[in-house]
Amino acid sequence: MSHKSFVKMLILLSIFSISAGAQNIEAVKSISIIDCPSAATLERGSFLGVLYMYNNGGMLGYLDVGVTNRMMFGISYGGTNLIGSGSVDWNPQVAVNIRYRLIDEALAFPAIAVGYDGQGFGRYIDSLERYEAKSKGLYAVASKSFNFLGTLAFHGGINYSFERKDNDKDLNAFIGVEKSINTELSLFAEYDLAMNDNTGKSIGKGNGYLNAAIKWTFQKKLQIDFIWKNILKNNSMVDGSSREIRISYIEYF
Repeated sequence: MSHKSFVKMLILLSIFSISAGAQNIEAVKSISIIDCPSAATLERGSFLGVLYMYNNGGMLGYLDVGVTNRMMFGISYGGTNLIGSGSVDWNPQVAVNIRYRLIDEALAFPAIAVGYDGQGFGRYIDSLERYEAKSKGLYAVASKSFNFLGTLAFHGGINYSFERKDNDKDLNAFIGVEKSINTELSLFAEYDLAMNDNTGKSIGKGNGYLNAAIKWTFQKKLQIDFIWKNILKNNSMVDGSSREIRISYIEYF
């Protein structure tokens, strides 16, 4: 691990050290920060449908189901150039994700979950057998919420992606934060250190992936995310950052 990567890992550990004595408000509800997972899971008997619209005419559909109050399972599929002219470039396969919350959030301890997610983001690059933003693969994540002018939550995790044809097989880490503005609006930000996307044939420039979003929730069922991605312009195959929209709807059996 490089000196730069080591410093980034220290930042991640520092966030959770600071949070140890803070006051708990409620368990984290958002199952994802933006692209990175949180330690939350869907309630038993609920299902979540998601339509994600991104650059290059891309669209991605998700269906997640709460199997138990600790376990959720889902599938996703999509492609690029669905909107516009020319042929559609479909993703090579349906992706599967599964998550299990090992430990519930307590007053001075975060919720901890483990899982697998085979869905990456952006265009699928056939020559490298990977997405522009690699899928998380196997991961472990911790989430902790606090009472600070509403809900304030921190997230952090590690992951190992199986998209490795670019010869960058490093373990990766990510952090995130969310802050409620009122009962409908929340701000989210995440930073994927991209330690597995900065050497060999990787497309990352070593800056990591910084994303931000405003999430607008209606009646606790419908949510629209306005997302700003690749803020640090880390992706060498994309010209600058991108503006994306995600629509989510949750219902119960």
